Amino acid sequence: MNTSLSKLNQICNKEERLIIGLMSGTSLDGLDIALCKISNAGKDTRVKLLAFETVPYQADLKNKIKEICFRKEVDLEQVCLMNKGIAEIHAQLVNQFLSKNGYDKGAIDLIASHGQTIYHAPARLRAKDEFGNATLQIGDGDYIATQTGIITISDFRQKSIAQGNEGAPLALYGDYLLFNNSAENRILLNIGGISNLTNIPKGAQFSDVLSTDLGPGNTMMDQFVQQNFKGKYFDDFANIALKGVVCNELLSELLNHEFFTQDLPKSTGPELFNISYLERSLNRTANKISLENVMATLNRFTATSISLGVQQFYNINEKIVIYVSGGGSHNPLLMKNLESMIPNAKFKDTSALGIDPDAKEAILFALLANETVSGGYSVFGAEVKSMGKISLPN
Repeated sequence: MNTSLSKLNQICNKEERLIIGLMSGTSLDGLDIALCKISNAGKDTRVKLLAFETVPYQADLKNKIKEICFRKEVDLEQVCLMNKGIAEIHAQLVNQFLSKNGYDKGAIDLIASHGQTIYHAPARLRAKDEFGNATLQIGDGDYIATQTGIITISDFRQKSIAQGNEGAPLALYGDYLLFNNSAENRILLNIGGISNLTNIPKGAQFSDVLSTDLGPGNTMMDQFVQQNFKGKYFDDFANIALKGVVCNELLSELLNHEFFTQDLPKSTGPELFNISYLERSLNRTANKISLENVMATLNRFTATSISLGVQQFYNINEKIVIYVSGGGSHNPLLMKNLESMIPNAKFKDTSALGIDPDAKEAILFALLANETVSGGYSVFGAEVKSMGKISLPN
């Protein structure tokens, strides 16, 4: 038997595994690396975060990624080159992470790599055609496996597409394993480039759980800052937005899209919610709006789209606890807006449940890899068989 296949067989039968989760989101700000100790599988899954780091992307790498991301027209040669290039960079960062934290790569069972989404194309956002849902993540797992010497599971979203779903969000699987409970109605809200939530009613079975994208998270705010404030990549602590006031006319234009009235679950990305979307909305408003007022309005836009989503699950009289993760959880104005717009909710971050809010997304992909090799996804029902492609180091 191939030595890597033999090792994979041993990993499948272990009671405890060391799995590195890698996540690079639509914000394009860097790579999240989470080393997890995961035991058992299914409802018996237990996870402990051993080490975590977000490695920021250098400006030139960000620019190269932006050239091929979320656009209908791109240089195909660059897509080809970056598929390899991102994987090689991720492998290098994993090797550095292990060395820095004192782990031998031979002790690591698996890498779970999300890859870099460069285009997400759910059928609902296109004119009807024969293709249906589609998505594309680059950063090939073969390069990561070869250059780290660690079996790598990647490309998780394709199996979801193949099974007739939209490929996003995938958070519901890990969220259900970690956060299902009988005490409270929980919403796991992640505010990255795009905002998404998983609704877990108290005492829920998996069939009761729903995960959906809600609209823009940080992506439009970040793009606007990068376009108009030299040297800045995001509105740090909402310093810009706090100097402005909300323009209700612009807010109304931003909310004037069929996405917000479509049935749940649904998915979206920066292909829709981007600087061009903002510019079209601005062109439909009567008055010139200051940069600070645009930022304040974009902040409220994100909060409003999240609030609209939450309202589809719970009315104003139902008590819920919303556990927040992702970069948006650090934006004080966004959190203030959410608290005022969803008064029946108590807001906490996921550290209250023992999960680092910045590491949560990377941890969730480590959990998917763990299910692929050990759990068979049976806890999620017959329709989910497995996710991810397995790449061997040799």
